[in-house]
Amino acid sequence: MDIQEFKQQLKPYTAILGFDYGSKRLGIAVSDLLQNIATAHSIIFRESWKKDVAIIKKIITEKEVKAIIYGLPLQMNGEEGETAKEVRAFAEKLFKEIPLPYTFWDERLSSSAMEKFLIQEVDMSRTKRKQKLDASAAAYILQGALDRLKYL
Repeated sequence: MDIQEFKQQLKPYTAILGFDYGSKRLGIAVSDLLQNIATAHSIIFRESWKKDVAIIKKIITEKEVKAIIYGLPLQMNGEEGETAKEVRAFAEKLFKEIPLPYTFWDERLSSSAMEKFLIQEVDMSRTKRKQKLDASAAAYILQGALDRLKYL
């Protein structure tokens, strides 16, 4: 569904989960209940589908999540490549386990933007950046979508 249809399905005073998808790691961010501010939450180091889903369900319950935003890694020309197809397949598969409304948000350059921020503004070491980057990228993606949702 597009972002406008997504907004129509949002429930007030509930959180939105943001994903920065990776085949080895999933960056997780969560909004506040007013759906204004995205916060980096965690990184899921992918082991098995069953374990991944269990962790996601736990976060959804704890944080009162009622919708999901997936970062969609478009190519610089705006077309979808193989990774974007993987994200869409992951979203469809997860929807069968966790039937929450979801949409996609263009994540081009989100990881590089967050890495630049963590270097220049936070002066974070390479080791710490590696531990935080996926969740920070998820927060960057989710915040972009939250900002757009305010104006729809």
